[in-house]
Amino acid sequence: MKESEGLRQRRLQQSRVVADESRDVDTKHVSAYSGKVFRITLTTLVVTIVVPLLTAALLLQSPINPQPFSYKEPPLLVGPLEANDKLRQAERLWEGQLLGPESIAHLGDVIFTGTADGQILKISDGNIHSVARIGKLPCGTREDEPTCGRPLGLRVGPNGTLFVADAYYGLFEVNPVTGEVKMLVSAQEVIQGKRMAFVNDLSITQNGRKIYFTDSSSKWQRRDHKYLVIEGTADGRLMEYDTVTKQVEVLMDDLRFANGVQLSPAEDYVLVSETTLARIRRYHISGLRKGGHDMFFDNLPGLPDNIRPSSSGGYWVGMATLRQNPGFSVMDFLAPRPWLKNLIFKLFSQEMAMKFVPKYGLVLELNEDGSVRRSFHDPHGVVVSAVSEASEHGGYLYLGSYSSPALCRLDLNQL
Repeated sequence: MKESEGLRQRRLQQSRVVADESRDVDTKHVSAYSGKVFRITLTTLVVTIVVPLLTAALLLQSPINPQPFSYKEPPLLVGPLEANDKLRQAERLWEGQLLGPESIAHLGDVIFTGTADGQILKISDGNIHSVARIGKLPCGTREDEPTCGRPLGLRVGPNGTLFVADAYYGLFEVNPVTGEVKMLVSAQEVIQGKRMAFVNDLSITQNGRKIYFTDSSSKWQRRDHKYLVIEGTADGRLMEYDTVTKQVEVLMDDLRFANGVQLSPAEDYVLVSETTLARIRRYHISGLRKGGHDMFFDNLPGLPDNIRPSSSGGYWVGMATLRQNPGFSVMDFLAPRPWLKNLIFKLFSQEMAMKFVPKYGLVLELNEDGSVRRSFHDPHGVVVSAVSEASEHGGYLYLGSYSSPALCRLDLNQL
């Protein structure tokens, strides 16, 4: 080998060594940079998320004192519970003119409902008229609600007058023509050592003498009903008011969110929704089992609200939310974890927390024996969601919702 060629090879080898060393240095620099970015990112996450969470957990006071409980596995959405989109066929009526029509009553072709602005409204020939206001202005904010009033359950009595359960004021009889309001039971009345904080729904005997009604809680008001559900408070009651003796009797207590009420066609028992526990209880008011109570439907596929009679002899049940199966149910996950409930409501308001609950529309028709006859769904709540009541009249199913700006109507003959 010539001396010049050997020198050239040694120079190439030296260049390769220098290049390899340079690449090693670059790799080390990139690795160090990546590690630095990871540490900065991790530190940022800790500072912005973990530290506030720990601070909230340690320093902030939770507005609720949640009790641990558990559900059975939600029923599968198969058979008569199979998901469909039948509720999407509903019409949305008087859009933007009604603020949360919770309950619906019919007198002939006239519709009555109560809204979030404290009014009892009459809808006749497509026109909306204000019949009465139990509370007083102003209305429209959370702070106003206790004085504004919130009419919930509505029924038409045998003499053609309206019977109204106002969440804050109590039970009333309202003349639908003159608007005259008569108090029957004040929410301020102490009944067996407890006052009523959340009067909810009612059902009336055919002769008008007895009114069965619920007080959802003696602790939480309607404006805090989400706290009531999440906390699992067992202070709801089913009561009976005698319009002749003017006496109130507690029939059932220690209910977790006593809600919708419905007398049986024979008036031998009364059904009551126990919303938090996703079930319907039955209290016997006549016959050999008078004074006793049992389970009418346990482990519903959602949280039940009002119950109303169906033309088949059974019952319509509006469902506020769905317990998804298959899928993930927020309520089922949170139920046995009071520490997580506390943390959530330390960090978020009721309204913000509810954004984690998926929208869904669901109505069940139950047979008289408590079995499911059929169900109507609106996945994702496109047209109908958070159904508070399903009221059948003239071949239509009228759907109320405490959060909707419209009343929905479903043609049962087209299903």
